Amino acid sequence: MTTVIVDYDSGNLHSAEKSFQRMAAEVGSGPVLVSSDPDLVRRADRIVLPGVGAFADCRQGLAGYDGLFEAIEDRVIRHGTPFLGICVGMQMMATWGREHGHDTKGFGWIPGEVVEIAPSDPNLKIPHMGWNDLTFLQPHPVFDGLSDGDHAYFVHSYHLQADATDQCLATTDYAGAITAVVGRDNLIGTQFHPEKSQETGLRLIGNFLRWKP
Repeated sequence: MTTVIVDYDSGNLHSAEKSFQRMAAEVGSGPVLVSSDPDLVRRADRIVLPGVGAFADCRQGLAGYDGLFEAIEDRVIRHGTPFLGICVGMQMMATWGREHGHDTKGFGWIPGEVVEIAPSDPNLKIPHMGWNDLTFLQPHPVFDGLSDGDHAYFVHSYHLQADATDQCLATTDYAGAITAVVGRDNLIGTQFHPEKSQETGLRLIGNFLRWKP
């Protein structure tokens, strides 16, 4: 069983690689590889798509690797391989990213749009950065051992508003509800960074590596 963390120049993947390797050793889920090789992605048993920065930049960066998105979509959508999107990697699952007055087409896997956070308290800063409590709305195997109030680490200015309410699995509060986790079928995505969320994040990673949709 091999997990591939997709590398498309979307940021430093060192902490993600180490966290996934640590939990893979704990749960016995096999090797964790960081790669942009479409052939390796097509053979993966689990796929992780990270991402930091602007939606359009990450989408363009992924498109810059010939055949990489096609390999991801073939494996994930056509073959049902478990998929985890992190931060902008999660946002790219949406239909549209709407940043800075520009519309960028997403994967369309989780119907909805990525919009700017609009807290009701004008004193709260954007980006939303730091530790926040999670509120779980739907049960899911990746949440095993987690509870409302567990902390996760966020760094973002936009979030994914899913069209279907049952595909928003968890939220966090920032003077208003912000999407924290989305999912359906073999897809899961976290707005927060599990690799930077200490015990909460490591538990979620371990659960993902054990998950059999």
